[in-house]
Amino acid sequence: MSSRETYTREPDDLLWEVPAAGAARFSWEYDEGRARLLALYQKGKDKQWDATTRIDWDQEVDPFDPLGTPDEVTALYGTAYWDRMSERERGSLRQHFASWQFSQFLHGEQGAMVCAARITESVPDLDAKFYSATQAMDEARHAEIYSRFLHEKVQLLYPVNDSLRALLDDTLRDARWDMPYLGMQVLIEGLALAAFGMLRDTTTKPLPHQILAYVMQDEARHVAFGRMALRDHYRQLSDAELREREEFVIEGCYLMRDRLRGLEVLENFGIPRAEALELTEQSEFLHLFRKLLFSRIVPCVKDIGLWGPRLQRAYADLGVLDLGDAQLDALMAQDEEIAEQLDARRFAAEEAARTAEVAATVAAGAADGEETGEETEGGAGRG
Repeated sequence: MSSRETYTREPDDLLWEVPAAGAARFSWEYDEGRARLLALYQKGKDKQWDATTRIDWDQEVDPFDPLGTPDEVTALYGTAYWDRMSERERGSLRQHFASWQFSQFLHGEQGAMVCAARITESVPDLDAKFYSATQAMDEARHAEIYSRFLHEKVQLLYPVNDSLRALLDDTLRDARWDMPYLGMQVLIEGLALAAFGMLRDTTTKPLPHQILAYVMQDEARHVAFGRMALRDHYRQLSDAELREREEFVIEGCYLMRDRLRGLEVLENFGIPRAEALELTEQSEFLHLFRKLLFSRIVPCVKDIGLWGPRLQRAYADLGVLDLGDAQLDALMAQDEEIAEQLDARRFAAEEAARTAEVAATVAAGAADGEETGEETEGGAGRG
């Protein structure tokens, strides 16, 4: 099936071209590199996996309730619009919201794949090139997974959100080699990790939980990579250069906040844009959702050395300044642990099934042997 048939609204152009900027850099320095980055590169190699076999795609998903999250999370819940809806219409709304969320995940993962390739091309250090090459493979796998989930299970696709597209455009057009790191590894990946985590921890459906847990295991490495590389680089920059990057972060954070409304979904259900804006602003869940979504970005920005007065004022305006002291390493360790626990449970279940199958085969063989023995004894007696 072509994606054209799955989109709620077909994009103006299925191919989006962003003019390349900056230089491709080669390094002839083949020393051992930085131990931290090389250790992360080794981990990136060790942790590669196949989405076709690691994920159980046979699990059924109800397209009208793909995530099983409470209806209270939708901006329409408790409004007159919600009260007038039939159960079928509410199911359609759940499908559209899930599609919108996972469609933006899909588009963001393709953007991450392109940015990882751009980093491999433009970063000056060979150890960073090594790791970003493994990340490009990770992001390709994530785009594959979200595309399959949307096409096969949700059966609906939304175009890329304007704010996400604008941030991707700004990130890719900038000629400075560190900007794909900052735009993708810190802002887009940081926001995605928080969104993935909220859905992973609230969904009651096993397939999306499995998908999100495994993707987050990879993403934890990607954010760690961005932190390592940018922290080293930003120590060398002037105050003016740091302010330029802080301005980029401020603009990006406001763009990402505006991305989180899901206005496209509400408009598809006949709600005028101005009213949709008002409904989302009144949603208590959305306010909480927004704040939690910055839980991965703010401490990372502070950690890499971008924490000037203007940036702090912007975070205060967004209501997320206090997140600067969040324990990012603990969150990343938790992401790793959840995926490993999921694997352990799955392997234990598979081992139990194999053990039961062997036991049944042995029992069946023993029963056949007893029947054969009885027949032999009976035949001897008759003789």
